[in-house]
Amino acid sequence: MFTGIVESIGTVTAVADHGAQSQISIQSPGFGDDFEYGESIAVNGVCLTVAKHSGDTWIADVMKITRETSTLGDIEPGSRVNLERAMRPTARLGGHIMQGHVDGMATLVARDSQPDWEDLTFEIPADLLKYVVRKGSIALNGVSLTVAELVEDRVTVSLIPTTLNETVFGDMQPGARANVEVDVIAKYVERMMEAHR
Repeated sequence: MFTGIVESIGTVTAVADHGAQSQISIQSPGFGDDFEYGESIAVNGVCLTVAKHSGDTWIADVMKITRETSTLGDIEPGSRVNLERAMRPTARLGGHIMQGHVDGMATLVARDSQPDWEDLTFEIPADLLKYVVRKGSIALNGVSLTVAELVEDRVTVSLIPTTLNETVFGDMQPGARANVEVDVIAKYVERMMEAHR
């Protein structure tokens, strides 16, 4: 489980495609010196497992379907990625409960700079809109964010300077894609409602 509070930005150093699976190497200086084999790390919101670790570089095995259904298929050496270690049950839940299981991909369609923040507007897949509410939580590239506006298939989030500086959103330009994880509680509620129909 994750909270959507990004701890570091890593840099992809290699992507080795082996057909059914790939290996992604990520360098994260000062972050994860104590990584353990098998540990879960959210990479742009996708839960990956540490397969190897040496110094400040670690490797994750990624199934082909994960690369096809998330923005991990877009990354290449030099790409910057948001990183978060799995939460501890004794830690503060600063964001919202996240699993690292991507539900789809959104496309950034607009950036609007304000004096003290920036509004980023994403086009969300139609099948995910039923799980999104104004002032509710949404995870984009593994970052727990609040939906500021919801108009048709477009979700706007307002990002403070800290979020822009400490995540990959600071560099993101219109046309870029982001991983989406909707609120898991909404999905469970939907499932329970279906069972009582």
